[in-house]
Amino acid sequence: MRHRHGYRKLSRTSAHRKALLQNLAIALIEHGSIETTVEKAKELRRFIEKLITKSRNADFNTHRFIFAKLRNKEATKKLINEVAPKYLERNGGYTSIKRTRTRRGDAAELAQISLVD
Repeated sequence: MRHRHGYRKLSRTSAHRKALLQNLAIALIEHGSIETTVEKAKELRRFIEKLITKSRNADFNTHRFIFAKLRNKEATKKLINEVAPKYLERNGGYTSIKRTRTRRGDAAELAQISLVD
């Protein structure tokens, strides 16, 4: 049972899960919207919303913190300079998840996660 368990394992080791969330977050920041499985989208929402909240205060330490999480200079700059200023008046709820279809190969439920305008 997963009562009171804090996160989804996604059938991966901790290092693989961390790399997966980094890559999904970078893709979401660059493209604004991505399609992935529902479970990955829900876990990505937890990860990216914390980063956006932190990046609203744009100072040197914020750059260091976000870069430590993403490991991508371009995505870090875009998040702090372009994405986060749009959400200064908003307290959370920066992303939306919409279920799209069932994948044909393995019947996995897919969803589109996008940044709210």
